Amino acid sequence: MRQGERQEKFQANEFVDADLALLDRPLLDVRAPIEFAAGALPGAINLPLMNDDERREVGIRYKHAGQASAVELGNRLVSGESRDARLSAWERAIEAAPDSVIYCFRGGMRSKISQQWLAERGYPLPRIRGGWKAMRSRLIETLESHSQAPLLLVAGLTGCAKTALINSLDSGVDLEGHARHKGSAFGQHPLAGPSQIDFEHGLTLDLVRLPHARVVEDESQRIGRLAVPATFWQSMKMAPCIRVEMPLEWRLEQIRKDYIEDLSSTYHRDYGPHLGEVLFRKQLSGALKRLGKRLGGERLARLIEAQQRAFSAQRHGNVQAHDDWLAPLLREYYDPMYRHQIDHQPRPTLHVGDWDSCLAVARQWEREQTG
Repeated sequence: MRQGERQEKFQANEFVDADLALLDRPLLDVRAPIEFAAGALPGAINLPLMNDDERREVGIRYKHAGQASAVELGNRLVSGESRDARLSAWERAIEAAPDSVIYCFRGGMRSKISQQWLAERGYPLPRIRGGWKAMRSRLIETLESHSQAPLLLVAGLTGCAKTALINSLDSGVDLEGHARHKGSAFGQHPLAGPSQIDFEHGLTLDLVRLPHARVVEDESQRIGRLAVPATFWQSMKMAPCIRVEMPLEWRLEQIRKDYIEDLSSTYHRDYGPHLGEVLFRKQLSGALKRLGKRLGGERLARLIEAQQRAFSAQRHGNVQAHDDWLAPLLREYYDPMYRHQIDHQPRPTLHVGDWDSCLAVARQWEREQTG
């Protein structure tokens, strides 16, 4: 395309309105890294106009001297080699994805300046009218409106492989997967979880994908440090459930795989064998100690001792040694707590049975809802 044709196209497409259809296009977020980390649009890449320090300085200037002075400072801070480096990064991204759309927080000065600089280099891009804030509003509106579809909960004691059951369904929504947390004191993922905003955005896209029926785990409203959005949580509170009942030995196998073998492998892969082992042990021992007030001093000491023995045995290939602290933790703490919740917060229950029968009932429920 000749330069004149590119510029003519740019003039005709300066803005695009905030619409969820834009999430199917490559998105270029020019906000500062600290803003991006707090919450971005799904799939966006962050190539900021200003870094965090530059943004802070410009914000202070804007507050005390107004927009013109702030823009002048910004142009001075982002000039020369730093300006060229940021333009080059944008150009590489656009060449890889020519239909990209640019946005900043409100679709104002930062995306306008970025857009102008790119147009001067022959890379015209539209920017989102209203920016991130407008798109965030559309996503929240969609989350609210899509939280009312039929919902089925999967309940069960710890270790009943509820997540695996949900992920076996076409209509399954893995809340713990979105949160990157298994929900319990032991459920922290080795990698940092999403922000609350990114968690909500991921859930919203799942709800749009499944407009007729959803199956989720019977969670508390908080999953780690994140909260299930209020409207969806209200739907969960009123939903019927199926309850998986499996023997302790079966559940221990699932827990060993999820919380011992897989967790250890992830830490070793990401951090190396020495540091990975240190972090793996730190996570599990720290989680156990955080339950100290509820377990009581004597029981906590007994479980910690068994856990330390299990760490040593695992180094010699004996993963089952962890049963010496996992089994009493289930019998004496998690199982009684869950049974108490069932007794005091009864839900309409469609079925109680083993894992396979619950999967069959959930699939039948799917067919009835989408049918």
